[in-house]
Amino acid sequence: MSQAFTLSDRGPGIDLRNAVMADADDVARLLEALGYPCDLRDAAERIASILANDRQALVVARRGGVVCGLVALDFMYYLPLGTTTCRITALVVLPDARGSGVGRHLLLDAERRARAGGAARIELTSGVQRSEAHAFYRACGYRDSSVRFVKPLGSA
Repeated sequence: MSQAFTLSDRGPGIDLRNAVMADADDVARLLEALGYPCDLRDAAERIASILANDRQALVVARRGGVVCGLVALDFMYYLPLGTTTCRITALVVLPDARGSGVGRHLLLDAERRARAGGAARIELTSGVQRSEAHAFYRACGYRDSSVRFVKPLGSA
């Protein structure tokens, strides 16, 4: 799950790599762009949590050497199917990099990592207001499959 993966041969100037602590400022900026407030300290803590968990991965995308996207993965045992599922818990590409193949490369890498990690399927959730993202996911072969219900339990 923690291997480096480069797709630069499939897209000019796009490369993917595992996030490191030094990426905290970029991760904070990307999470903000996704609509989740995050400062440098929070981003560093989140990266540390993922790095400490071998069932998670955080990949950043760079275009022209500048971090412009990320995907976060969580591998979990899925009781109804009796197998591992890989959930994309975050996917974001900065607005000025959208349409350049970065998001597609991040999804392809997520799928590759999911297969390598023994997952039988990959899933993601997306806010109902993100209609452009939904069109993108459908164009990448994802389909609508369920309704998600959420109940806040505290400060998170």
